Amino acid sequence: MTRASRNLLAGAATLVVGLGLWLFAGRVDLPGVTPTKVGVVMMCVGAAEVLLGLYRAARTSAGSR
Repeated sequence: MTRASRNLLAGAATLVVGLGLWLFAGRVDLPGVTPTKVGVVMMCVGAAEVLLGLYRAARTSAGSR
């Protein structure tokens, strides 16, 4: 498994977990942490990791020409 595909897979998983928290954890009360805000942060991190994976995949394919 290449580094780009690992970034894509991890980013997609993080994005999906963050989306689940944002959508379904609104009624959960935790001291000091709001699950919906954590979900938004996780979605941002996941999207950034997906973009990094796409960049690495494009760069690898452009380098092989």
